[in-house]
Amino acid sequence: MSGGARFRRLLGSSYLYAAWVVALVATGGSLYFSEVMHYIPCNLCWFQRIFMYPLAIVLSIAAYRGDRRIVPYTLPLAVIGGFISLWHVLEQKLPGFADIAPCRIGVPCNVDYIDWLGFITIPILALTAFALIVLLFVFGPLAARGTVDADAEEAGELADEA
Repeated sequence: MSGGARFRRLLGSSYLYAAWVVALVATGGSLYFSEVMHYIPCNLCWFQRIFMYPLAIVLSIAAYRGDRRIVPYTLPLAVIGGFISLWHVLEQKLPGFADIAPCRIGVPCNVDYIDWLGFITIPILALTAFALIVLLFVFGPLAARGTVDADAEEAGELADEA
């Protein structure tokens, strides 16, 4: 079995666990920034949390049960959260976006609490997490289906040889 086939088999069998770990790390990171570092979340941060926190809970249950039917219900949370994160990134990086729908209460949404490597901010971390979850939800089931098809094809070839 080639390395690519092994990766597809691993992805197909464990994409729910991987998505859960991503959501768990994102949730833990957001709580760390607010509760330990005392960074006050802006309005857009709160909306991103609204879409990420349920993913950490629901995906843990789905991964434990092996319930792949959860993807159609959780994919919209990840996509909408990703769009909010993208908006937040644009608002931080492009000054014109802050004028379209400015944060009027609390912390301004264009404040950079962190700036790792000159470009990594909290909204970019959130966008990365949402994007990873979406990619796992899209390619995980395809990989699972592909490994089932490959197993069936391999079993057919073995049967033909016998």
